[in-house]
Amino acid sequence: MKKLSLARFAATVAVSAVLAACGSMMMQKAPATMADGVWVGPNGMTLYVFDRDTMGAGKSVCNGPCATNWPPLMASATDNASGEWTIVTRDDGSRQWAFRGKPVYYWTKDTKAGDRTGDGFNNAWRLARP
Repeated sequence: MKKLSLARFAATVAVSAVLAACGSMMMQKAPATMADGVWVGPNGMTLYVFDRDTMGAGKSVCNGPCATNWPPLMASATDNASGEWTIVTRDDGSRQWAFRGKPVYYWTKDTKAGDRTGDGFNNAWRLARP
């Protein structure tokens, strides 16, 4: 009878550990929210995608001067992918959020929440939509 109790105890501990790990992974908060049909960053500013970024490539092609005008929505070292939100690694090794495999960016010419002045810029930048 002692062996059965020990086996049950070990199984209970193992199941509890797995459930705790799963629960912490599922609690990752999305890096952006919806406003008027588009994604906005934590600062309320509109997010965009770049047509030249290849969906699912795991990287951004907007670096250097491009990233000065189109700052990426950065992910911290402790952020984890969640649902349709993934993380790509930039050329400099930093991490950037991507939605459905497309990295997302702000536009420096947007000056207040709700601005969408980057949509269609150079026929290559689009509003980030769900």
